[in-house]
Amino acid sequence: MQTKPWHAHYDYNVPTTIRYPKIPVQNLMHMAAAQYPHKAAFYFYGCELTFTQLRKQVLRLANAFGSLGVKKGDRIGIALPNCPQYVIAYHAALSAGAVVVNMNPYYTRDELKFMVENTGMQTLVTYDEALPTMGPLAKDMSLKRVIVTRLADYMQHDDVNAAKRLTLEEGWHNFSTLIRECDDMRIPRIEFSPQDGALIQFTGGTTGLPKGALLTHANMIASVFQASLWFNSFLIYSPYEKRRTLIVIPLFHIYGNVFMNWSFLNAATQILLPRFELDEVLDTIGKFDQITFFPAVPTIITAIVNSSKAGSLNLGERIRLINSGGAPMPAELIFKVKDMGLSFGEGWAMSETTTMGTCNPILANKPGSIGIPVMDNDVRLVDAETGDKEVPVGSPGEIIIKGPTVMKEYWNNPEETANQLKDGWLYTGDIARADEDGYLYIVDRKKDMIIAGGFNIYPREVDEVLYQHPKISEAVTVGIPDTYRGETVKAFIVLKSGESVTEKDIISFCKQKLASYKVPKIIEFRDAIPKSAVGKILRKILRDEELAKQG
Repeated sequence: MQTKPWHAHYDYNVPTTIRYPKIPVQNLMHMAAAQYPHKAAFYFYGCELTFTQLRKQVLRLANAFGSLGVKKGDRIGIALPNCPQYVIAYHAALSAGAVVVNMNPYYTRDELKFMVENTGMQTLVTYDEALPTMGPLAKDMSLKRVIVTRLADYMQHDDVNAAKRLTLEEGWHNFSTLIRECDDMRIPRIEFSPQDGALIQFTGGTTGLPKGALLTHANMIASVFQASLWFNSFLIYSPYEKRRTLIVIPLFHIYGNVFMNWSFLNAATQILLPRFELDEVLDTIGKFDQITFFPAVPTIITAIVNSSKAGSLNLGERIRLINSGGAPMPAELIFKVKDMGLSFGEGWAMSETTTMGTCNPILANKPGSIGIPVMDNDVRLVDAETGDKEVPVGSPGEIIIKGPTVMKEYWNNPEETANQLKDGWLYTGDIARADEDGYLYIVDRKKDMIIAGGFNIYPREVDEVLYQHPKISEAVTVGIPDTYRGETVKAFIVLKSGESVTEKDIISFCKQKLASYKVPKIIEFRDAIPKSAVGKILRKILRDEELAKQG
């Protein structure tokens, strides 16, 4: 790739281009097992499996898949929270030549049914607690192969007795039993091409039906190597023997998924937690003298920073780097993180870019910015209306991106593929502006823009101001219909524990920092704000609620 202006701002040991190995994703697991066979691959509520033990279970399950009739290119749905079984099933499916379909086990039946129908999957791996939804769906869709586990199976050593306590429908399979009864630990003899599909990652479906981004082995490998080499400036001081990754963000989300694979490339022990519960996360952090990398999202970071326990844990001494993704991080929150002595990184990406797009350099970062394009990625800001003309420096434009992590296509959806992929450029729908150094600043989603009285208002700008208020924990702004202005600005606010403030106080605070037309006209205080499984604030749900109120 030719030299770009932003390359001048890369950290001193970060390359501007990479020679990506033409290997399938599961080979990263084999590499870790070969180099650090006796190191723990993961830690899950006291249970550990070494890289060698993990590799053996992956190969047993991969060959069990083959004996059940799974062929190259088949789609295997994995509906599991963060747990060792997810890691095993994921690598076993890829080893068998299948394409993994990431499924949120907490989705509704209709959302899951669409994924099954769209991908044509015939194999499902899930767990007992999800069976009230997944079980009837599997029967209704006549899935050929249903494999069920229990989270407890990897929280204890008596797997045989645990398996006996799992009652299944006739023809369904017990996860632990399949592994135990298959003694074939050869690598399946399947030929892989870098352009073979590895993962179908569904978007959140914020507009219309969800779309399944088809990510190839080449996409996934590129993303993992970009992430690894980008963070060289802090990894260089962390010996392999002590590397650990705290993974709370769901593995069924592309952000968590890539950093699962990142952990294999870096031989890092994955500390897995199935869901975000603040006290549990803080207690887990307290058990380890070092956590090398903690990928998170703003809502998780907000909860940790505002916790009364955070100070006593000396987080700056325990966590080498905390990274934020999934949603823009308010600048005020970034400063709070740095005040605690934590190294901080932030980036921007999408499911369609395999969670790598732009990142802030670790050394030369700019709070409030999503950074600059990572190695081998190219980014332009274009007029949001025409989609072609580049905007001047400092002006907002739609981000379009081209690079090795950009998806192959939307699965079984040529129309949407054509709408968003043009000549190799992915049209993202995110609006940003660039400064003189090429650093990008998210303004908002194109569809989230509020037009009030003829003025364009980007909700994130208002959110940034609200987060500066000392009594506010979380805030999100939406546009709601207004007979006079067309739309008006409404803010939803969660206060910090024990705090109180009036609507008038909030509006007065905003008037000091925003043009009058941007100031929220309506304030609603809430105990919680709706979020996705990865912790991303769901602005659309709040907007839909307001529309429903107005009939």
